Order: sequence, then structure tokens, then C-alpha cells
Amino acid sequence: MAQEEEVLWSKRQERSCDMTGSRWGRIQYWGKKLLILIVSLLVLSVAVFYISRLAPGDPLVSYYGDRVEKMSLAEREWAEDKLGLNEPLTVQYVCWLENALQGDFGISYKYKLPVVTVIRERIGNTLLLGGTGFVLIFGLALLLGIACARHEGRMIDSVICSIGTISSCIPEFWVSLLLMLFFSVNLKWLPGSGAYTAGQASDWGDRVRHLILPLTAVVLGHLWYYAYMVRNRILEEVRADYVLLAKAKGLTRRRVLFRHCLRNVLPSYLSIMAISVPHILGGTYIIEMVFSYPGLGTLTYESARYHDYNLLMILCILTGIIVMLCDMAVKMVCKRGTEKGAWP
Repeated sequence: MAQEEEVLWSKRQERSCDMTGSRWGRIQYWGKKLLILIVSLLVLSVAVFYISRLAPGDPLVSYYGDRVEKMSLAEREWAEDKLGLNEPLTVQYVCWLENALQGDFGISYKYKLPVVTVIRERIGNTLLLGGTGFVLIFGLALLLGIACARHEGRMIDSVICSIGTISSCIPEFWVSLLLMLFFSVNLKWLPGSGAYTAGQASDWGDRVRHLILPLTAVVLGHLWYYAYMVRNRILEEVRADYVLLAKAKGLTRRRVLFRHCLRNVLPSYLSIMAISVPHILGGTYIIEMVFSYPGLGTLTYESARYHDYNLLMILCILTGIIVMLCDMAVKMVCKRGTEKGAWP
């Protein structure tokens, strides 16, 4: 009995040590990820701060408009002092960083409102357009990739690959202009600008009609490229040795593809999704500008054009956070899936 109790006690100690070690390893892992995120955002903020302020242009025009031309030298100095633009750039950055850490991101020069308020009014539109486009792109890319892999070398595969090659060379803004020309200007079927008709902000049917053309441009601008990537990755997996062994045992190509190949392709698929975030987000910003869609893309363009420094800083940092968090999330999912044996 004494020996059995000693064995049980030693097993409990080993299990406790393993749990402690595992917990400490997770703390180290997430601590390292958090540190990388903070350093990356700090570097991004420094780069955006200095580049935006060294660019030619007068930020006072954004705040005061044409009145700047009539200002005397003393009035101009007072205006710069009011906006904190008369200090050296390093001092300006330190002041901005101190205020940002306290939750004060300043006001928008153009809109005369707190930066957070301006972004809050637009971010929903971008999430709706970009998020819906992202889901459609990768849902359809997976289906097209599977279809091409199943019919490799046949007409459907050749047609999809040819369309993908051609469409990947066409810029998003050109696709947007064509859609606007045909369906809005000529046929007058769909609205070509804005997120809703004036006075109908609460009408979701009207919002959907305004969303169709920009959403189509987002999907067409990226779908074929990622479908081609998914197809190639599936074909690499189909040519693996274990697939030949499965076929030799009598399994059909369809069963091997859906039960084995897709499971092993999933980590690569998630990695492609993470890598695509800045690509699709950048395309969404461009399409927003073409369609005058009131989202973060249009806001970023306006803040850069009118030297709205405070607004531009937060928009760039927010975009950076979205990209980095998506990358971290996919790596976490892949790591957990590998640890639990869900995929190789």
C-alpha cells in the first residue's frame, strides 16, 4: 500500500509540474507576442507621424480653410500654437504619445470632432464591406479551388485558371469604374456612390443596394487569385505519397480529396487568409474611394490629403492592429490544431 501511495503521489507531482511548465510556456508565448505587437505599433506610429508631417502642405488649411491666406504672422503663430504645431517634431510626438496612452487621440482638423467619434461613424461601413467581401472571397475560392483540383487538366480547370490570370492583372479601381459605368450610369440599375440614400440610413434594403457594386468589385478583384493559390496547394497535396497509397487501397479520388487532402490543406488555407488581410483591406480602401463609400478608406484618403494628422495617425494604427491581430489569430489556431493532432 505504501508503495502504491508513493507511485500515485509521484504521478500527481509529475502532472502538476507538466501543467505548471505548460502554463509558464503559454505565458511566455503570449508575452512575446504582446511585446512584438507593442513594438510594431510603436514603430508604425513613429513612421506615420514623421512622414505625414514632413510631407508638403499646410495643416492649418484643413482646420481654418481659406481664412489661412488672410492670417497675419501673429495670427498664424497663435493658430499653430493652438494645434500644437509650433514645437519640434520630437516634442510633438512625445506629447501625442502621452495623450494617446491616456485615451486622448486629439481632434480631427477637418471635422472639428474627436478622432474616435469620426472613426466610430465610419468603421461599421468598412467592416460590412470588407468583412462580407473577405468571407465571400475565401468561401468561393475554396469551392473553385476544389473544382479545379477535381477536374485538373479539363476545360473547367483551364477556363478558371485563365480567368484568374487575366483578372489578377486588372486593378480594383478599373473594375470598379467598369461596374459603375455599366450598372449605374448606363443601365441605372444600382446606385454608384454612397452607403445609403439621403434620409434612409435606417433602411437596410437601400443599404444593400448601395453595397452590391462595391462588394462585387472587392470579390472580383481578389477571388481568382486566391482560388488559384488554393487549387495549387490542393494539387500539391493530391500528389503526395499517402494519396497514391490510398488510391492503391481502392479509395476514390473524391473520397481522398475530401477526407484527407482538404484536412491537410487547412493550415495553408488559414495562412493564405492571414496573408491576404492587408491585400484585401487595401483593395477595400481603394474601392471605397472610387464609389465614394463612407468608410475608413475614404477617411484615410481625406486625412492624408488635408493633412489631418491626428485622424491619419489613428487610422494607420487601427489598420496595423487589424492586420497584426489577424496574423496572430491564424498562427494561434494553426498551433492549437497541430498540438491537438487536428492536422499535421
